[in-house]
Amino acid sequence: MSLPVEIRQLNASAADFNTTLDALLAWEGVSSLQVQQSVDQIIARVRQEGDKALVELTQQFDRHTATDIKQLEVSAAELEAAYNGLPAARRDALKAAAERVTAYHEKQKQGSWEYTEADGTLLGQQVMPLDRVGVYVPGGKAAYPSSVLMNALPAKVAGVKEIIMVAPAPGGELNPLVLGAAWLCGVTRVFALGGAQAVAALAYGTETVPPVDKIVGPGNIYVATAKRAVFGKVGIDMIAGPSEILVVCDGKTDPDWIAMDLFSQAEHDEDAQSILISWDARWLEQVQKSINRLLPTMERAEIIRTSLQNRGALIQVDNQQQALELINRIAPEHLELSVDDPKAWLPQIRHAGAIFMGRYTAEAVGDYCAGPNHVLPTSGTARFSSPLGVYDFQKRSSLIFCSAEGASTLGRIAGELADGESLTAHARSARYRVRD
Repeated sequence: MSLPVEIRQLNASAADFNTTLDALLAWEGVSSLQVQQSVDQIIARVRQEGDKALVELTQQFDRHTATDIKQLEVSAAELEAAYNGLPAARRDALKAAAERVTAYHEKQKQGSWEYTEADGTLLGQQVMPLDRVGVYVPGGKAAYPSSVLMNALPAKVAGVKEIIMVAPAPGGELNPLVLGAAWLCGVTRVFALGGAQAVAALAYGTETVPPVDKIVGPGNIYVATAKRAVFGKVGIDMIAGPSEILVVCDGKTDPDWIAMDLFSQAEHDEDAQSILISWDARWLEQVQKSINRLLPTMERAEIIRTSLQNRGALIQVDNQQQALELINRIAPEHLELSVDDPKAWLPQIRHAGAIFMGRYTAEAVGDYCAGPNHVLPTSGTARFSSPLGVYDFQKRSSLIFCSAEGASTLGRIAGELADGESLTAHARSARYRVRD
């Protein structure tokens, strides 16, 4: 018989609650000096040795037998064959998800704009897509075709011309569903590369892998550390921590449903975080019983158990207002509002990556096919960050056109302010165009 899950049971009114919660939420996963040094060495080697380093590092870390960089590139024909070879139901699901994700992101497209002032001065903004982006698709404990959809499709909608995808192939194997998703999304080139070496190749380029303008997509601690290291040379989406979910429930939802929602994040890896908040103490006890009863039925039971015991919690609050305060304090990646009127909560929710409203909205549908992006800010960064979107693959240029009259007006203002900063050339440059 399976042992019960020893998940923390906290009370928000307890004297030590704030200290306990801070410790539970703390995540310093990309601060290891040893990891940083290893990543720095890998990046330096890829910059110096190019393709040769990629092949040798892939042999070392992914147990790949490739002896030439050409063996690490997946051809368009192989991608198409992978898609066509999928079971019909799986292929149809992939296509349906892609259509929904595309439709949602079409709403995010931003266009250029301009306006003309009375004196003829034109001001505006030109919006253009990035030229080339890199998409990192994780491998290892699971295959993530959904990551292909969520990272590549917004780039396509934005108008990015070249999408370079990298994905580790442990033992030389790439998941056919991942390859099929790449073909469906119109990815330009695919390389069987992973880890810090893949990030370095995308950032700096090699003889074969082209350098990109921005790198997006999740990965392990080495990938996250490498993305942080190359930021500035290229853009990145974010430094992602472990997956997390915060469920708030009024005690009226089937406890089995909520237990499985908590499992859905905990099964990602041992560092994932699942937290449940309710003001119904008796119902929280029912959820605990559901957790213990359902856990033995899960394929990734030990991962879920470790995640829940190390980073999970069942939190009892006094009322809805206390729950709202905790939501904004935690700033969760995924927030489930399993309550009667979830829309009524929205005006008071300031910080959350994605909000799943109502008893019938499982977070899992957002991971795959609802439409909004599943690349979300983690570890409290929803306080200042947003989900990945089309806007992350666009850049903006300011437009300024001065008429003769406008140049006189603006030149006088600029000249005065430049004098105040003791920048003589600025002042004279502006005043040269001022009419007497």
